[in-house]
Amino acid sequence: MKHAFVPLILCMVLAACGAGPRSYYLLTAEGPLPAGGGRGIGVGPVVVAEYLDRPNLVLQEQPNQLSIASDHHWAGPLDASIARVTAANLGRRAGTGDVRVYPWVSDGGLRHQVTLDVREFHGGADGHAVLEAGWRVYALPERRLVASRTFTGREALEKDGYQPLVAAQSRLLARMADEIAEVVVRP
Repeated sequence: MKHAFVPLILCMVLAACGAGPRSYYLLTAEGPLPAGGGRGIGVGPVVVAEYLDRPNLVLQEQPNQLSIASDHHWAGPLDASIARVTAANLGRRAGTGDVRVYPWVSDGGLRHQVTLDVREFHGGADGHAVLEAGWRVYALPERRLVASRTFTGREALEKDGYQPLVAAQSRLLARMADEIAEVVVRP
């Protein structure tokens, strides 16, 4: 897979110079939120590393070299997309439809707030998607820190291309939500 992905990255970078049509990508949750209320969870703020804070997908070609996919864009701001997907995944795992994405109007009804600091979120020349994010869970309303951890994960792409990259990134967000949910659903 490694050798097949390297030429793909080169082709994608070279094709980006040709100013072709733009493609837009959307991170996806594992499914819809449960209906009804339940334990209130707020997700956000989400902070993304400056190299990710752009509309384009990012690929790491070498340990200290990145490429920006000029014709392959996120469908919206990356921080908001990560918050939306994480909220949906947490709602499913906690069995609650009362999940909000930052900024919300009031903390009323929220039992936990989850903040994220996304340090790495890109594709690699080795055929994997990478996610490293620090996360914190606060108990509300007192804003007491309950847990502070770092999720680090790699997810193999099912095949070459940007769509499989975004699908792998979505799976990484689901795996991170599994870890966070262990804290949020505790009594």
